[in-house]
Amino acid sequence: MSQTRLGLCPKYYITQQHNKRHADNVKNLLGHPQIIQRTCSQRRPKQARGRPKMKTVIVVHGGAWAIPDLLAEASVAGVKNAVRAGDTVLKNGGSAIDAVEKAVRSLEDDPAFDAGHGAVLNIDGEVELDSVIMDGETLAAGAVASVRNIANPVSLARAVMEKTDHVMLTDRGASMFAERIGIPVSHDLVTEPERKEWEHSNSYGAEVKQHYNTQWGHDTVGAVALDSFGNVACATSTGGIRNKMVGRVGDSPIIGSGGYADNRSGAVSCTGHGESILKVTLARLILFHMEQGKSATAAATASLQYMGERVKGCGGAIVLSSTGDWAAGFTTPRMAWASIKEDVLHWGLNPKEEFTEMLKC
Repeated sequence: MSQTRLGLCPKYYITQQHNKRHADNVKNLLGHPQIIQRTCSQRRPKQARGRPKMKTVIVVHGGAWAIPDLLAEASVAGVKNAVRAGDTVLKNGGSAIDAVEKAVRSLEDDPAFDAGHGAVLNIDGEVELDSVIMDGETLAAGAVASVRNIANPVSLARAVMEKTDHVMLTDRGASMFAERIGIPVSHDLVTEPERKEWEHSNSYGAEVKQHYNTQWGHDTVGAVALDSFGNVACATSTGGIRNKMVGRVGDSPIIGSGGYADNRSGAVSCTGHGESILKVTLARLILFHMEQGKSATAAATASLQYMGERVKGCGGAIVLSSTGDWAAGFTTPRMAWASIKEDVLHWGLNPKEEFTEMLKC
């Protein structure tokens, strides 16, 4: 059945399965002068008449954990590549949604990160992937959980947002949907290093404890962006924690925990111990502090500190306000991150570390 929607207003829609008399009744009840037909592919941000262009910003992260020296260089290179990819979209007039999807796809394709290619294995030695994407203009969101053999779950999450009436699909249902819309199956997501680590690992509990203090761990990826139309968006993607139970879902695909975006406040993508992030709804907590007047940095710091005190959880977050104020904070030993604002590339890996580089025009 066609998914074409007849737009009434941001809060109402009817589908083509309704007859014309019902459409007329809805139109009269709402007092709208007309019903405008549109499809998801036609929804693009439009700049308001006379409204000055916003300066674009994008921030990405490669996960907060005890990144070993062996992966440090690759992690930094990966986030720098991803932020450049997203920035190119923004500089060409693309939307924040397009930019975060592009950046996260870059990270999913990089085996240095636990998302897509390079994802960690569950207790049965299988890959299960989670992702979320959210549009701050409309609060539209899409998510997938426990999907297998999908190289870029962030794009599947976006398809859920744009091509269904749902917010989240999981496991078999998500796979059936991916097949129906033509997303190819990938059988090469597991890397040889990950297979060897899984064979020598002990248990999920050991992984969680070692995640923050040794070279064993996982590294969710994510991106937040502000486009020239003043819209924000977020995206988060992960393979979870090694040796997790089959079907375990962490914070990453959960709106308000793994990510959140709202033009009225900003956008956040989180990383760290999923169960801890879920308990404090970290992404929404950070935006709450920003709505109370805190800066992006102060909001991230306060929220991560609260999570540590309240549930003994460690993690990190990238934060972007609707005015372009941004931050990258973490309470783990390391987090690879990068941002671009006004043609200046910022990046870091260790606590209180920041490097800058002027981009060539």
